[in-house]
Amino acid sequence: MKCRKILSSLYKKCPPSLAEEWDNVGLLTGRPEKEVRRAYIALDATDEVIEHAVENRADMLITHHPMIFHPMKTITGDDFTGRRIMELIRHDISYAAFHTNYDIACMAENAAGILKLKDIIPLCSLKTGEDGRETGLGRVGTLEGDHTLKECADLVKERFSIPSVRIYGDPDSAVETVAILPGSGGGEISDAIRNNADVYITGDISHHQGLDAVLQGLSVIDAGHYGIEKIFIEDMRDYFLRELPEVTVFTEGTAEPFMVM
Repeated sequence: MKCRKILSSLYKKCPPSLAEEWDNVGLLTGRPEKEVRRAYIALDATDEVIEHAVENRADMLITHHPMIFHPMKTITGDDFTGRRIMELIRHDISYAAFHTNYDIACMAENAAGILKLKDIIPLCSLKTGEDGRETGLGRVGTLEGDHTLKECADLVKERFSIPSVRIYGDPDSAVETVAILPGSGGGEISDAIRNNADVYITGDISHHQGLDAVLQGLSVIDAGHYGIEKIFIEDMRDYFLRELPEVTVFTEGTAEPFMVM
């Protein structure tokens, strides 16, 4: 199957038009006419991921986070991004990223579904999707049953297979309305407050952001950047199996990129 045809299918799932203006999504390196029989799916195009893609004789690499964010005047072996680009080109691996367009179209909705939230609405940054409905970053919904903040944190760890989370707020406080934004969500704390959320589940929350959120009546569960976003890998794999079965798919192992000592 041609790379171009795979991209066309994935663009229906997460249209590039939904991406934030600062983002860089779609085919970033490689040939649109490349014949793709084997694809490798990962969260980031790290040296290890590219090495595994080469080892598995992948024709295409698909990641969530774009390896190329800013314009590059030179592509050489003097920096790690240049080396990765050269390695992909040397092995004729087409490389595409689906970042904020995937976040808006799929990521938050899937995360809310995993938590089994009810009455789900977008958290912020409203845009119009391909179906004409408004969508945007993050989701807000109602958690079934009676839960404390601690119980909600335990639920997040269980549902997303996360060994630990950080919480800001009273562990015994009641949680009903939940806001969730996988990845880095410190900039959207005000949106969670505006939506009257009891708790905000996201990642990369700084010390002062956490304290300020609690002062405004919002508890926070910091599940890390990778903790929730890793659902991208399984979702993309399932999409290939369902919609693009001609392509053999390999995936990155889901292990946190850091260790807690």
